[in-house]
Amino acid sequence: MSALARIGAVLGAFLCLTGAGAAATRVAVFDFELFDTSGEASLNGPKPEEAHRLALISADLRERLTKAGYELVDLASRKAEIEEASPLRNCNSCELAIARAAGAQIEVIGLVQKVSNLILNINFQLRDAESGAVLRAGSVDIRNNTDESWLRGVSYLVRNRLLDPPLTGKAAP
Repeated sequence: MSALARIGAVLGAFLCLTGAGAAATRVAVFDFELFDTSGEASLNGPKPEEAHRLALISADLRERLTKAGYELVDLASRKAEIEEASPLRNCNSCELAIARAAGAQIEVIGLVQKVSNLILNINFQLRDAESGAVLRAGSVDIRNNTDESWLRGVSYLVRNRLLDPPLTGKAAP
């Protein structure tokens, strides 16, 4: 066996053992939703800055999952279905069919509950798109209704609930 063939064999074995070259797990990340129990929205309507923060943390979660090795599925073509089903927290897992139709193996749904302008709670579930089984879930209370506090909450959830310990089996990147 030539030196080049041996190098190729070693590299091939390494790729098999590390999973490099394997297809990444496809994930549908639905936008975070706001559940305002503070009563503030009923008096003043939804705040534009909170809509901005929902988009901000949704994009941040997608970026973190991509960096962790997941392949995001494009949900843009399913926008009408998602809007019709919204709020997803009330649709009895109807988003699973949307995730499957988009080609996802797993899905992430998230909710920000606003208790007051000072106290908010960020929640997520990572579920098997086929069975609906919850693979991971997490919740974090945050203080202050700012971009920074929302981003810190998502950062904590990803580091300490979503990806630690590392996902295995079907949910591994």
